[in-house]
Amino acid sequence: MRIAVLSETEGAETRVAATPETVKKYKGLGADVVVQAGAGTKAGITDAELDASGAVIAPSREETLRDADIILKVRRPADGELTGAKPGALLISIMDPYGQDAALKNLAAAQVAAFAMELMPRITRAQVMDVLSSQANLAGYRAVVDATAEYGRAMPMMMTAAGTVPAARVFVMGAGVAGLQAIATARRLGAVVTATDVRPAAKEQVESLGAKFVAVEDEEFKQAETAGGYAKEMSAEYQAKQAALVASHIAKQDIVITTALIPGRPAPKLVSRAMVESMKPGSVIVDLAVERGGNCELAQPGQVVEHNGVKIVGHLNMPGRLAATASSLYAKNLYAFVETLVDKESKALSVKWDDELVKATCLTRDGAVVHPAFQPKA
Repeated sequence: MRIAVLSETEGAETRVAATPETVKKYKGLGADVVVQAGAGTKAGITDAELDASGAVIAPSREETLRDADIILKVRRPADGELTGAKPGALLISIMDPYGQDAALKNLAAAQVAAFAMELMPRITRAQVMDVLSSQANLAGYRAVVDATAEYGRAMPMMMTAAGTVPAARVFVMGAGVAGLQAIATARRLGAVVTATDVRPAAKEQVESLGAKFVAVEDEEFKQAETAGGYAKEMSAEYQAKQAALVASHIAKQDIVITTALIPGRPAPKLVSRAMVESMKPGSVIVDLAVERGGNCELAQPGQVVEHNGVKIVGHLNMPGRLAATASSLYAKNLYAFVETLVDKESKALSVKWDDELVKATCLTRDGAVVHPAFQPKA
C-alpha cells in the first residue's frame, strides 16, 4: 500500500496533508509514504524531517503519484494535477464540492475515488475526523489575534497611574466552532464580549464562556436549528428584526468578528455598509466568511480595506495563517479516516463501501459522480 502526499498548488495554501507524526503512523499501518519535495515547507516541516520519519521524498508530482493507492491533499487538485494517478486510487482532501460540477466531473474522469473530508457526518465515531471543526477552531482564534493586531488600542481594562484604559468591546457573529473559540480568545485577552447566533443552543454555550448573548428570541428563533446542528436559513421578517437589533449593537463595538456560513450557500450578509459607517474610526471587522462572498458587505477577499476609518480584514485561508498547527490537526483528521479504510491484519486497503463514513464523503468512483447531493443536473 502506497500513500502519496502532494504539494499544494493554490497560492494562499500553506498547509500540508501529512506531518512526521502521521507518516510514522502510516508506516505502522504497513504503508509506504511518498511526499512531494517541499510539500511541508510553508508549514515549517522540512523534507529532512519527513525523511527521518520514514517518508520517501520524491522530486516531482509525477513521481509522487506513481502507483499510489491513496493520495492525500489539503485542497481539491486542480484540473490535470492527477495526470498519471493509478485508476481506482483514493483521493482524500477538502473538496469544496458545492457548485463545482465541472471540477467533480474532472475528478470522475481521472478515475479516482474522491472523498471530501468536510462532508464527514457529525457522529461520535467521526469526531476525530472532523476537519471543519479542527480548522474552524484555529480560524476563530486567529481572527481575534489579527483583530488585536489591527486594533490600535489595548484589549483588557488597565488601571494605571495615568488613568484607566477601558476594555475593548468585541462582538462575535455566529457561535459555531470558530465563533466560540473567538469568544474564548477575546475573553482571555480581557475584552468585554457579546455574541449572536440563530441557533437557540448557542445561547447557553456563549454564556458559559462568559459572553453576553444578543438575539431576537421569538418562536422562529426557538426552531432555528437543523437535525445536524447547523443553522437554518431564517425568514425575511426574522432577519429584519435581528438586523435592527444587531445594527444598534454594532455601533457601540470596537471589534466585530463574523463567522456565519451555511454549507453550500453564499455567506449571509450580516454587516451592511451603513453598519460599518456607524462604527467609530479605529474599529475593526474580521470577516471569516470572505471566501464565500463575506458576511460584511465591504469585505474584500485577501485584503485589509479601510472604510471611514474602520478596518475590514478579509484574509483568505485563516487556518493557514497558523500553518504548522493547522497542518498537525488536519493530518491527524486524515489519518483517523484512512485508518478505517485499511485492514489491520493484511495491512492492505480494504474500503467498506457501505460504511456510513464512506457513503457520506465519497464524491466520485469508477468514473462517475456517485454522491447523491452532487449528481450532475439533467
